[in-house]
Order: sequence, then C-alpha cells, then structure tokens
Amino acid sequence: MPTDCISYQESGYFSPLMKDYLNQESNLQSLYNHFPVLENFEKQLVEKQASYDSNSRATLVSVLHQQYKKSTISSLTHQNIEALGTSNTFTVTTGHQLNLFSGPLYFLYKIISTINLTNELKANYPAYNFVPIYWMATEDHDFDEINYFNFKGKKFRWNTESTGPVGRLSTNGLDEFFEIFKLELGHTTNADKLKIYFQDAYLQHSNLADATRHLANALFGEYGLVIIDADNKDLKQLFTSFIKEELTQQTAHKAVSETIKKISDYNIQVNPREINLFYIEDNLRERIVFENGKYLVNNTTIEFSEKEILALVDANPEKFSPNVIMRPLYQEVILPNLCYIGGGGEIAYWLELKSFFDTVKVTFPMLLVRNSVLLATRKQVSKAEKLGLSWSDLFANQTYLENQLTQKLSSFSIDLTPQKEQLQKQFKALFEIALQTDKSFVGAVKAQETKQIKGLENLEKRLLKAQKRKLKDELERTTDLQNELFPNKSLQERQNNFSEFYLDQGQQLIPKLIDSLKPLEQQFNIVIL
Repeated sequence: MPTDCISYQESGYFSPLMKDYLNQESNLQSLYNHFPVLENFEKQLVEKQASYDSNSRATLVSVLHQQYKKSTISSLTHQNIEALGTSNTFTVTTGHQLNLFSGPLYFLYKIISTINLTNELKANYPAYNFVPIYWMATEDHDFDEINYFNFKGKKFRWNTESTGPVGRLSTNGLDEFFEIFKLELGHTTNADKLKIYFQDAYLQHSNLADATRHLANALFGEYGLVIIDADNKDLKQLFTSFIKEELTQQTAHKAVSETIKKISDYNIQVNPREINLFYIEDNLRERIVFENGKYLVNNTTIEFSEKEILALVDANPEKFSPNVIMRPLYQEVILPNLCYIGGGGEIAYWLELKSFFDTVKVTFPMLLVRNSVLLATRKQVSKAEKLGLSWSDLFANQTYLENQLTQKLSSFSIDLTPQKEQLQKQFKALFEIALQTDKSFVGAVKAQETKQIKGLENLEKRLLKAQKRKLKDELERTTDLQNELFPNKSLQERQNNFSEFYLDQGQQLIPKLIDSLKPLEQQFNIVIL
C-alpha cells in the first residue's frame, strides 16, 4: 500500500470546525494565539515567560515531589520535576480522564504526542527545557464514562458507585474485577506483564488517582513524563483570585457566550454556566449557583453569603473545582505551559476560550490536535493489497466503499446516468411540442419525465443490489477487513484498549509508537505491527 498516513481532513472522522482549524481558515484565526508550527513556539515562549508568575514554580515543584513521594520514578522524570523550578523550563500538556486501565488506545497517543513534541522543541530550542505533562482529570465526576474498557470485543466494567471526584474514589472491589479480566489474558509472558501493570496500579493503591499515576508512570516514566493531580490545596491557592472573580463577576460566561455567537455555524462543544465552578468534598461534586443573593450548592442544603464564600476560597480553595470552561484556565495559571494537546472535541472547546483568557490576562496556549493512529498487522496490510484497497478506501463509509467496489469489480457500468441523460433529451423534444398546444399537456409531460427518471433510478438501485449479491464473497472479504480495523464502524483508537496489542507486541509497542508519531505533521498515522 503506497502510504502509511492519511490527512486528518480526508479521514472522515473530523468535524467541520476541526477541518477549518487545521486549514487555518481566516474566520477562526481570532480564536487561537499561534498555530502549532515549529517556528511559532519562539513567540509563545516569549509571551508565556513574560506573563507566568514565576513564584508559582516553587509551589508546583513542591506539590509534584509530594505526589510522587511513594512512587519509583526515572532519573529523567526527577530531572524534569526539578527543572520546573527554573525560569527557562516550559511544559507541553495533555489531559485525560482516569479511565480504568487507561481506557481507549488514544490515551497512549495523547501522551506520546506530548513526549515527542517536547523532544522536538528541545532539539530546536536547546537553551530551554521542555517537560511533558499528563494532567489527570481527577476532579471529574462522570464515573460512567471511565469505569470500563474494551478487550477483544468484550466490555469489562467496574460495577461500583461514585458521587464525588473520581480521583478520590476507593479502588476497593477491583480485586474481584481483576480475577475475571486475568482469565481473558491467558498465560503468555506479555499477559503476565499486563497482570503486573494492573495489580501494581489498582490493587496496591487506595484511590483511582494514585492508581492511574502508577500506571502512567509505569508505561511512560522512562520518557520523563510528569503526572500532575491538580485536586490539591496548594495548587488551588495559586488560583484563588480567578475563583473569586468567577463567583462575583461571571467573566467566563460573558466572554465565552460572545465567542459562541461567532462560531454558531459549527456544532458548539460546550456552553458556559453563569458560574463555572463546582463545590467538592470526598463524595460530592455539585454546581455552585447564585440565587436570591445567596450562593447555593446544587442538590444540597449548603449555602453561603458572598462574604462567607469568599472567605471559604481563602481558607479552603480545594473545595472549589473548575468545570470544563474553567479547567483550562486553572491549568495555564499553575503551569508554565506552551501548548495543549488534545483530541478534536477538546480543541473545539478550547477555541471557545481565547477571549476569556484575554479578559483575565492569561496567555492562551497553542492548541495541537493529538496524533491519531490506526494499528494494522502485516497480515491485514497483505489482505488489503490483495483486494486492491488503499488506506483511503478503508477509511471510507462502509456502504460507500461497498458501492464503489461493486462498480469497480463489475464488467459493465452500474451507473445509468447516460440513460437518464438520453431520456431527458427525448423529453426536451416533447416539451417543445407541448408548448405549442394546450398548457395542461406540459404538466403531463413533466409528470411522465419524473416518473420515468425515478424508474431508472430504482432500476439502478436494484442493479447495484443484484451485483452486490453476485460479488458477495469479494465484498465480504473487504468489509471483514474493514471491521477488524474499525470495530463497531468507529475508530480503533476509540474502541480498543492498549492491552489487546500489548499481548502481541509487549514492551516493543510504546517504543514503536514513539518512533512513528510526529505531532506537528498533523497526519492520521497507520502503524504496521
């Protein structure tokens, strides 16, 4: 097959907004700071260095040391944490939910994109240090989105209850889950390694945040990845002025609502609340609303006056949790960050935030669409070549692909367009006659033309169906291959867990991906295993 990548725009899996962003269309240029090309990072460096509160570095380093206290870390990760205390060190950040056993494959691709970009930046800007950051979404509370993963077509779900921030959720009960999962893994060397990954992460740590940190560190620690849990009092202390402004001024709602009006032709990813903060405790994460001069915690009896809630911000900032609109600001306040790497949906909501950042005078980061990957075996590539399929064919809608292939394999044309054109010519002559007689005859001719064109269209559909039946074996080989590569007619990276590929590839899997992915090239990569 001639190529090992396809453009995001041609893949069929990116929204109109993302396509226009990637094409740098002029109508979106006010929604971001600098487009992510290598030469623009110099401008971003200068802007971030000027605006970032350098006093935050000491707090950041202290918190990271505290969070890694019980972890065994690589010398490169230790070096990166220490480097964050110096003024010439900057971060590249990705964020992800605390999906059980990492969730879908794109968890790996986000982090690898981040690691590879920091390496590329260091090679081109050697006077600076660049640290890859994985921001754990420990304060999320939508447990149903993260309590499962797919393995070989089966869904493995952790059946428990969660009402508060998922990072604080106890891992009790995952020992029973593991007994079921390990039966599916088998007894190979790679299967045994996967069991160790799961056991050491989820059975040796008491909450989901610590378990996820352990797993991400086990997979990526040697590459210098630094993992941060921002559900932390000291880090929230750096953000208190912005929490207070959100409570009293509702700046985010005003600014983001104005931006949404500018991009109303696209699907809007998120809409701001009047107050974009939650109140959190171990088993509670509920929206803060302002009603009748009081600040209320939704679905509870908790309420505050303005004076009381502002005092609480100073005393216990950890009780305030940013929602999807405020979280990016929190990230950029506490980190010396240059670039955020995320999927298309994430970048879409970041594009809503530029005017909000400008209003509160925080430098807006560069936004990079993470690497997307299709993993294929040599056997699958060989099948595709024998069937004469390109990667563009395999990425296509399945019905469209079947129709195109049927036309290609047929010894005669299934397209009856020439016959329709001939019929229209004949009716054109009839119309000329009709215009010379009673006008009611024109309507009769038009009706007959419509009827006969429709008849040809129905014949065309029946001919296509008949050929599909005749070519059933060839078409099934194609759709079977496509279904292997695109499970549930969706992207593999959104369906499969890394463990499925680790079973075959073992410890070669991540180095192979590290070597293959180039984050600034913005291509959908096909990696052959």
